[in-house]
Amino acid sequence: MIPGPIEFEPEVLQAMAVPTASHIAPNFIEVFGNSLELMKKVWLAPSGQPFVVAGSGTLAMDMAAANLVEKGDDALVISTGYFGQRFKDILECYGAHTTLLKAPIGEVVSLEAIEAALQQKQFKVVAFTHVDTSTGVLVHPEPIARLAKKYNALSILDGVCSVAGEEIKQEAWEIDVVLTGSQKAIGVPPGLALLVASQKAMAVWQNRKSPVGNYYADWSNWLPVMKAYEERRPSYFGTPPVNLILALEISLKMICEEGMAQRVQRHQTLAKAFRAAIVSLGLAMLPQSDTISAHTLSAIYFPEGIDGAAMRAKMVESDVIIAGGLLAEIKATYFRIGHMGSVSSNDLLAVLGALERALSALGHPVELGSSLQTFQESLIQDA
Repeated sequence: MIPGPIEFEPEVLQAMAVPTASHIAPNFIEVFGNSLELMKKVWLAPSGQPFVVAGSGTLAMDMAAANLVEKGDDALVISTGYFGQRFKDILECYGAHTTLLKAPIGEVVSLEAIEAALQQKQFKVVAFTHVDTSTGVLVHPEPIARLAKKYNALSILDGVCSVAGEEIKQEAWEIDVVLTGSQKAIGVPPGLALLVASQKAMAVWQNRKSPVGNYYADWSNWLPVMKAYEERRPSYFGTPPVNLILALEISLKMICEEGMAQRVQRHQTLAKAFRAAIVSLGLAMLPQSDTISAHTLSAIYFPEGIDGAAMRAKMVESDVIIAGGLLAEIKATYFRIGHMGSVSSNDLLAVLGALERALSALGHPVELGSSLQTFQESLIQDA
């Protein structure tokens, strides 16, 4: 139950086990092309340009920065945790002058502060994290994207922990780049960097004054490949991870069959019930309010006097694995539980039961069964 890699559907895993086809075999070309088309449906970006490249979510961040930023450009980074700082570091690798707006732990940067920063200078890009995996803090992308457009900046959304789990309407909200990795709510084993760029972003890239400072990430190398596969033609720049793309198509099909609105609602309903259950145990969430709490994972403070490593070890005895803290300043004080992708209410009931038993074994006062009751009552109310 860590926030990625998540548990994967059996059909997705089976695609990883079939004999590996040639990357120019007709059946693979069809799978790759269909995957690119399905990405547009999941991202809700019918005119967007999708990219599927072997790598992690960090590579997707790197691709966005490498192709859209030139030396000396100003970039505004809005940070709600560890990965906001990472985006700043990546942008600076390509010569950007960055301004970092850092939210206090568990909070978000206000729209007023963002607009005030945008009024100070002409920024080329505004980069922000939808759900920071280190804090479980959720930001609402639409108003930030609107501000970026108002001040003629490109908006780049790090959706690594949100795409296919949180509400994203890339085209309607006019977000220029939305990126993710395969191993979270997309529901595919690690190894794919996934990104959809708007036509505006592609035009900015095409009108660069200097070459892209990264060979592997350069869209000049990948765009012909993506266009060819969508047109069901063979192409080559770097050998694609064939089985991962077979798995991607299966997972994207399953996501689209569920329906994006229904999938987002499922994540929201489960997360709301899970937070209520956690609070019923007397535990505190890291995000300061429900309105900025992610629906793909929960970040929770350990109770006072409880050894975090011991609690996690007790949960492992119940066959439930959770993640420790990631944010350096408070790493030992909190833990994280992922609930995205194919997660079900039964999964979360098992987590809550294991958590109750672990806390009780370590001497924390717990009324056994209380969080399970709260969780189920919330689900019934929202049914």
